[in-house]
Amino acid sequence: MSPTINKLFLFLFLSFLFISCQSKKGKPDVSSVPVDIKIERFDRAIAELKPEDIQSKNKSWQQQYNPFYSDYMQFMLKVSDPRDSIYLNEVLSEVIKKKDFVDLAAAVAKKYPDMKKQEAELSAAFSYIKYYFPNYEVPRLISFFSGFEVQVPIGEKYIGIGLDMFLGTNSPFYPALIGSIPLYVSRRFTPENITPRVIEAVIREELYPIKDADVNTLQQMVYHGKVLYAMDQLTDCQDSLKIGYTSAQLAWAEQYQRDVWQWFLEEDLLYSTDYLRTQKYFTEAPFTPELGGNNESAPKLGTFIGWQIVRKYMEKHPEKTLTDLLKAENAQEILEDSKFKGN
Repeated sequence: MSPTINKLFLFLFLSFLFISCQSKKGKPDVSSVPVDIKIERFDRAIAELKPEDIQSKNKSWQQQYNPFYSDYMQFMLKVSDPRDSIYLNEVLSEVIKKKDFVDLAAAVAKKYPDMKKQEAELSAAFSYIKYYFPNYEVPRLISFFSGFEVQVPIGEKYIGIGLDMFLGTNSPFYPALIGSIPLYVSRRFTPENITPRVIEAVIREELYPIKDADVNTLQQMVYHGKVLYAMDQLTDCQDSLKIGYTSAQLAWAEQYQRDVWQWFLEEDLLYSTDYLRTQKYFTEAPFTPELGGNNESAPKLGTFIGWQIVRKYMEKHPEKTLTDLLKAENAQEILEDSKFKGN
């Protein structure tokens, strides 16, 4: 066989392999539902604000940015209702002069000279959302900073992106916040976390909010597993970013997956409705004490196992779509049909 034919054969083989890998992901063609996300940089607008311009900007921003602007001033920056312009002028003029505010504005501006990467990622993700949920209205995306009050607020027709909570692991601000924001949480305050945190918030708050508070462990597992499976389908993020693990935590969870499943069975945790007993397997933490010494274990193991159950279930049912999955309400049936045995 000639070198030219060899090269052609290799090209065709790699092309076939690439197409096969793409099809295994099960991602649909979304070219017919393009979405072009442009993040509105309110963080720049507030950073450039001068005391003498507060009155005029307050009036124009109420028209340009509401209802985000009203929520921002009252509940994020915690200044005042913008309609009380006299009081707002008095308080805001002091806030924007403070060194902490000025330093934070500078750090945000330096870290985010533009947001083209995030806009491209979010455009792709919202295209998938529109494909699966045609009636979903893509909201405005508005970036801001508020002194570490909130990361991704969702309000009326807007999603906020608190850039002060995505400054990177080396940001000098986060160690000082350890009393209110532990380092195992702030380590995820990185630029690559913007897209997964926005999409997770959309799923949990708008597309698939949890319905019942009084649920057993298995039901919680399947709910959180569905959320992460939805992120599988809507984003191209790494698994560690979706669930909020370090690479070491993800490796630990994968290695001891069968053992963790056995632990849930042996401890009779699957059908427990004891919130105080089981919630530690779903909330943020540095590790899971019962399942790993020297702080080496992964946290949120109920969420991780639920994710694997749902993935197995969908592997068994390639004919089902994401929307079919979200409509399937019986967690016990999903577990049984998945044939999940710990791996």
